[in-house]
Amino acid sequence: MMRIILMVILDILRVPGWFWGIIKRGRHRERYTTQERYDYLRNIVRTVNKKGRVTILADGMENLPQKDGFILFPNHQGLFDVLAVVDACEHPLSIIAKKETENWILVRETIQMVDGMYMDRSDVKASLQVINAMSERAKEGQNFIIFPEGTRSRNGNELLEFHAGSFKSAVRAGCPVVPVALINSFRPFDVPSIRRETVEVHFLKPIYPEEYAGLKTRDIAERVRGAIQEKIRERLDAAEKD
Repeated sequence: MMRIILMVILDILRVPGWFWGIIKRGRHRERYTTQERYDYLRNIVRTVNKKGRVTILADGMENLPQKDGFILFPNHQGLFDVLAVVDACEHPLSIIAKKETENWILVRETIQMVDGMYMDRSDVKASLQVINAMSERAKEGQNFIIFPEGTRSRNGNELLEFHAGSFKSAVRAGCPVVPVALINSFRPFDVPSIRRETVEVHFLKPIYPEEYAGLKTRDIAERVRGAIQEKIRERLDAAEKD
């Protein structure tokens, strides 16, 4: 909360203009390309992160598929996660957000601008509709970010179980699955401090359709979770040695 207040105060003169720009681009998406709308958001995010004393250490951008129509599957640590991934990723992303955030000011306008969707995991039928919509849009070249844990971990860099259902969208679309390891992404908003923080975003090697063909979604979920866990352990072990 302290860092959020800092971010708002330092950019207080820009916030109204940014907010109006997001609303305008969300209401009139046909006037702007997907890349233009995403770049507008990304420029805001990078400015806010810098002013908020958060450095994003991004790695593995070469692993992102050159052709759009892929889905990112990061671990979920906190409210800062989307800011970290958007800061690091040049490819336009549509965000799958929790249904509970649908009426949050700025969140709803941002989701609308990037053509995202809300998922209510307590409603199986509604969740399936979102999964199906993701599949169809991914086939058409739209990229998504969805958090397979469903909710954020309350234990820092420890992972929760990955829900297999999240991966049905990629399987049905036949699109690349990109694991993303987030490290210390919980710290900017969960730690009551405005000290400088570094958040790591690691885009890991994608799993292409020919690699997961024949696998059950729970097997894909475990493979993605395992890759993320391995990267987190590797980085934390390296940090301890330093």
